[in-house]
Amino acid sequence: MREGNSIYEVEPWSIRESSFDPAHNRRGETIFTVANGYLGMRGHFEEGLEGAGINALNGTYLNGFYDSADITYGEEAFGYARKRQTMLNVTDSKIIELFIDGEQFNLLSGRVIEYERILDMQKGILSRHVVWESGTGKQVEVNTQRLISFDNKHVAMVRYTVKPVNFTGEIKLVSALNGKVTNEISADDPRAGSAFGGQVLHTVQSYEENTFMALEQRTTETEFHLLCGAEHTLDYEYTLSTIQEDERIAKAFTMQVDEGQSVTLDKSIVYYSSKDYEVDHLLILAQSTLKEVKAKGWDALTIKQKEYLDEFWEIADVNVEGDELLQQGLRYNAYQLFQSVGRDGKTNISAKGITGEGYEGHYFWDTETYMLPFFLYTKPELALRLLEYRYYTLPKARERAVEMAAEGALFPWRTINGEEASAYYPGGTAQFHINADVAHAIIQYVEATGDQDFLQTKGLEMLIEISRFFLSVGNWITGKGFCINGVTGPDEYTAIVNNNTYTNIMVKDALEFTVHELKQWEELTPDSYLAMHSLMGLTEEELADWSRAADEIYIHRQNGLIGQDDSFLDKGVWDFDNTPAENYPLLLHYHPLVIYRQQVIKQADLILAFYLLGEKFTKLEKVKNYAYYEPLTTHDSSLSAAIHAIIAAELGNMDHAYNFFIESARMDLDDIHGNVKDGIHAASMAGSWLTIIGGFAGMRQYDGRLHFEPKLPPSWTEYSFRVQFQDRLVNVNVEGNKTTYSIVRGEPLTIEHYGQEYIIAMTQPLEANNRDLCAIVFGLEGVVTSVIDEEADAEQKAELLPGVEDLLQHFADHNIAVVLASDRHDAEEVVEQLGIRQHFNRIITANDVAYGKPDPEIFIKAANAVNIHPYHTMVIEDSTESIQSARQIGMKTIAVSSQSRIDSAHFTVPGLDGLNLETMIRWMQLP
Repeated sequence: MREGNSIYEVEPWSIRESSFDPAHNRRGETIFTVANGYLGMRGHFEEGLEGAGINALNGTYLNGFYDSADITYGEEAFGYARKRQTMLNVTDSKIIELFIDGEQFNLLSGRVIEYERILDMQKGILSRHVVWESGTGKQVEVNTQRLISFDNKHVAMVRYTVKPVNFTGEIKLVSALNGKVTNEISADDPRAGSAFGGQVLHTVQSYEENTFMALEQRTTETEFHLLCGAEHTLDYEYTLSTIQEDERIAKAFTMQVDEGQSVTLDKSIVYYSSKDYEVDHLLILAQSTLKEVKAKGWDALTIKQKEYLDEFWEIADVNVEGDELLQQGLRYNAYQLFQSVGRDGKTNISAKGITGEGYEGHYFWDTETYMLPFFLYTKPELALRLLEYRYYTLPKARERAVEMAAEGALFPWRTINGEEASAYYPGGTAQFHINADVAHAIIQYVEATGDQDFLQTKGLEMLIEISRFFLSVGNWITGKGFCINGVTGPDEYTAIVNNNTYTNIMVKDALEFTVHELKQWEELTPDSYLAMHSLMGLTEEELADWSRAADEIYIHRQNGLIGQDDSFLDKGVWDFDNTPAENYPLLLHYHPLVIYRQQVIKQADLILAFYLLGEKFTKLEKVKNYAYYEPLTTHDSSLSAAIHAIIAAELGNMDHAYNFFIESARMDLDDIHGNVKDGIHAASMAGSWLTIIGGFAGMRQYDGRLHFEPKLPPSWTEYSFRVQFQDRLVNVNVEGNKTTYSIVRGEPLTIEHYGQEYIIAMTQPLEANNRDLCAIVFGLEGVVTSVIDEEADAEQKAELLPGVEDLLQHFADHNIAVVLASDRHDAEEVVEQLGIRQHFNRIITANDVAYGKPDPEIFIKAANAVNIHPYHTMVIEDSTESIQSARQIGMKTIAVSSQSRIDSAHFTVPGLDGLNLETMIRWMQLP
């Protein structure tokens, strides 16, 4: 993000463009997209842009409306994906062309005197204001408003107002439906564009009567029918004519208008397809809906739009005090997610939402891992719809498993209709973790909502088939356990490996949950369980195998690290120092085999497991592996930054977390990757929300409850958000060093704040400190004692430094735990000799750790020894190495140095004789 240099004006609830730059038109088309989860219109102007070399993608899309074609391979093998699926650019219905005394209005001709375009995220309306002068000097004011209804997914409306500024004359408005539309042909970048070249949506019939018009079209291979209709209301006397040419139909409204007089045309638009309705009913449905919308008018539609968004923002808004840029970015991201999500259980969220043609409108694992959690805690009914989509496509997932010589079901890596559409299997089909991602989403949803009906009617059926799949593709290997070989994890720069840890740990969790829920169902309602048992052909042997596989699943460990897979740590490290900046992303500049054989990571892999299943790993494992794997990560995927921000925040590295966060928060508004022209980065948008809730607020959901570890980024003064959980609406406000939890709606709820259990209720909010001084960890030499003389007699080896004993007594008087952490083997004896052993609750020495400093193991063990969170622990040490080690796990640090300040420490003192508890408490609570 460019601080203070945003592309669009910084406003809390809107995106404003105050000048039009044709060179960046396509970027603006994406940013100013309006959509409702079913229908999306890019921000292309109603009158179009006709000009040589103009960079435009005039797109209108229906979520899940696609055509197919054969995938052509140079060399084909059994089980390769057979059909591509591409979300189609459909009938362009927003067209309203303006002619003033025969001269056509176009921003690329004449003179633009005033220009402004605004997306209002509270009203759900895109508006534009232009004052334009024609070649003959005639000036006209044009005001347009566009919305796509959240209340009725089939409906859109454009309000187009024209006022002659300095003339009286003829105004002609030509409202058209254009069926001659195509998708953009794919460029060299495999992430952008379509595989189709030419028109695949063809007009079957046109209809018109008075001010009504419609086009019926049909796709080439899938043979879906689409009916796009429009009706018009004009507040001025006009003559009407109909124009039909090729695959375009238009209504021309001609008027004589006086100078200063405004004319407003309301164009009501509907889309109906045979994916949802019988072909014979499409025209009737369109006419009926248009009649109703026309009768109610623009105002009724805008009122409903505002009500719908008010309800959304009441829960989904994240309020940040102290950073206007991020506030705008967060709201824009949430708004685009809300615009993009399928709401019918038969559609999902594509990687680009409904804003562009990148990735051909396909659905990926992004939904379950990044986007579904946003809806789970803000609008859980939409999270349910997303899971229902997976259930809707379960029959095709079963067929795919058979193709893969497996049992159960395998969900596709990329798809629209539920069939695999990835032509590159190492980075597609091999990502079996998609199954585990779906399972994880089911588990989280059921825990967060208590929706047993979904679990028993749909969720467990999917979980059973997922479990069957993994048992059939995995096997037991002597000396390892249950292994899943030949897979690709989330890191697409490392393909076809054995025992990807992310995959294995997610599978373990899915198997454990499935077995637990099946056994609980059997205990609670044995009759209905037996019916399901029979229907699914379930056997007790299967459950036993799933339990055994979960218990014995293999996780590779080597040299104190967790391997991303069996072989990753044995590869050479990528030569980052000699890789030119212009060679990123690597996938566009190096053959896959060059990338695959080296230690280089595209996006969070093992680090993602630390977030999704963090309770399965120790703090030490997270610290050491984050420190190892993050420098190997290129972050070439927009999915990467948010997850690294979350884990960095968990480990107390707030600077690192914040740098990653600002990238995801305004990735599209500031076009950080330079490709927003192809559509938004929907998963990254969700990631920015996850970073606040899961990163800075430290929220995790496991064991049936919410756990929080809030932190306040240094540049912020306060932030707040709401989450829905188990039929409660919880408000969380983080300000300074305190967090306030309150129930807005619902019954009392048990939560955890930094590991401590609390009950909150509507009449019983909780105010808790985020950072209290609960434990002190001392180094030995240079802190408690002078440098130890190894040659001296035992009684004279060490000398207690000034101020130490008084400080230790003060801590004891105030019930603050004190631990000594020394890399000496004889630290216990030294402390005994000094006569201060009684002041230490625990002593951790070199005998207690496998790895010495700068490894943070000794400090983690020190905090664990007194059961205090590292974030509530302060370390007093005398070396840069020790200070850096403690800071890796989020401990506040004081350096003892009489010579010079140790920059890596939070604070430096010359000795302990001038230090007191009150100062340390105050320091502890500073950012």
